[in-house]
Amino acid sequence: MENERLHDKDIREPLFTFLEETFGKVRIIEEKMIGRSRADCIMVTESALVGIEIKSDADTFTRLATQVTDYDRYYDYNIAAVGVSHVMHIGEHIPPYWGIITVENTGDGPDFYLLRKPLRNPYMQPKRKISILWRPELAAIQEKYRMPRYERLGKALVAAKIVEAVPPEALAREISSQLFERDYTTIGETIAAYRKEHAPARRKTKKKRRAGRRLL
Repeated sequence: MENERLHDKDIREPLFTFLEETFGKVRIIEEKMIGRSRADCIMVTESALVGIEIKSDADTFTRLATQVTDYDRYYDYNIAAVGVSHVMHIGEHIPPYWGIITVENTGDGPDFYLLRKPLRNPYMQPKRKISILWRPELAAIQEKYRMPRYERLGKALVAAKIVEAVPPEALAREISSQLFERDYTTIGETIAAYRKEHAPARRKTKKKRRAGRRLL
């Protein structure tokens, strides 16, 4: 019914449809941990990641300050999608470069309106943003740019090397491309194959080192 409070579960799927209609080619990834917060969803575009925080009429602003800080570290743009009960005050809780989408219950379902377009987030940290990629996805970027494989380095250090080596605009497109291509039905097999390919080399090196010590 019209004027009934909308909850998160009422908003999500219709919101994703609205985002696709408004922004064109996008991919939506739900529920991603970022620092101390959980992003409701990430909208992947061809050259950027957009964090979407949903505040339904049933939600409060209690955790929003922490969420804003975490979103700003990870995403190129950020948007708050809020129920009409929050419209008057949402601007007091988010930075001016965040976008705002309003959500109203019309009786036939949620109705959305892009009240304020998002501007580029000046606080995004590339090393945090690229951390959303899995190791095989990082390896694909390394191969494309003819980088060393850095098999002895952990994921965070490999990601840092990529950030240093690949120009920012190109890296933004590469991250989006990897996320558009990500197949959640096969990624487990992909990661297992990556580990199998790279683990033997590390074990052999350790054995050689131990053998060398025995000969000394």
